[in-house]
Amino acid sequence: MKKEICINGRKVGRTHPPYIIAELSANHNGDINRAFQIMEEAKKAGADAIKLQTYTHDTITLDCDSEDFQIHGGLWDGQTLYELYKGAHMPWEWHKPLFEKAKELDITIFSSPFDFTAVDLLEELDAPAYKIASFEVIDLPLIKRVAQTGKPMIISTGMANEQEIADAIKTAKDNGCQELVVLHCVSGYPAPADQYNLRTIADMAERFDVLSGLSDHTIDNATAVTSVALGACLIEKHVTLDRNGGGADDSFSLEPAELTALCRDTKTAWQALGNVNYERTEAEKGNVKFRRSLYIVKDIKADEILTEQHVRSIRPGFGLAPKYLEAVIGKKANSDIAFGTPLSWDMISNPDIEI
Repeated sequence: MKKEICINGRKVGRTHPPYIIAELSANHNGDINRAFQIMEEAKKAGADAIKLQTYTHDTITLDCDSEDFQIHGGLWDGQTLYELYKGAHMPWEWHKPLFEKAKELDITIFSSPFDFTAVDLLEELDAPAYKIASFEVIDLPLIKRVAQTGKPMIISTGMANEQEIADAIKTAKDNGCQELVVLHCVSGYPAPADQYNLRTIADMAERFDVLSGLSDHTIDNATAVTSVALGACLIEKHVTLDRNGGGADDSFSLEPAELTALCRDTKTAWQALGNVNYERTEAEKGNVKFRRSLYIVKDIKADEILTEQHVRSIRPGFGLAPKYLEAVIGKKANSDIAFGTPLSWDMISNPDIEI
């Protein structure tokens, strides 16, 4: 497995802090200035990248109101697919100013293309990476086209079974993708945390020999932070200015303060993982003296036998280790030893252990 990839100069992998993608999606609500504001808030929060979705209502579906195209239940109940995507799509003429805004803010920007024409547009803008959305993970021709750009790829796996994930990964690798992250995902909006099965993240990395991460549609950050402990090196969350803003994706998106917490807490979780270590840490070294050790708790004269009335295991830790209590009981004191003295081997005669 490739241990790391690089997106626009930022290394991504388990030995680096989690890469945080702020998904703008449809949360622009038809206003490019709102999109600019979301980008600004993402930068302030510490996100590594802003992600767009590049499609039009005519490239993603048909203007048809037959039953196949009707949405029943959920956030978008009562709309046709065409109506949903007409209101939600990112106008193509916005892409260039959004890319320019990202450069001004010094934040990476890329997108999820939904057809070949979207890839062409994003290539013209020199997008540094590509994301394949969960609903498109079975679109192998699209994955092939994106892989042929030679750019890093992120593939989300919501709704996909093991074989479909394997097919997507093989198609990407067979067509030139050398830098790939595969995201575990539950395509519910929002998705219940108890359906996330986060142990899949580590299994996915091993089973498919890839870097793995999380596309998180839960409302809070607990699932995303937990995923870091299971190996997620990249986390994607939808972001908005106001969860009650009325947009297509607002209701299951993070607000700015929550995105700030996500960036902070996932980095803390990653730092806490550290490495396998059985040695004292720097934070512990100053407290070693407060551990228990053997002390003289009653004055004793030279040649007197040490008993349990003379020696106890107490704090602090300047005397012999408590494990030697039985070894010193019954031994003679070499000299007078005063109450409160830390016991050492040179104070007793004939210790039974090798010093």
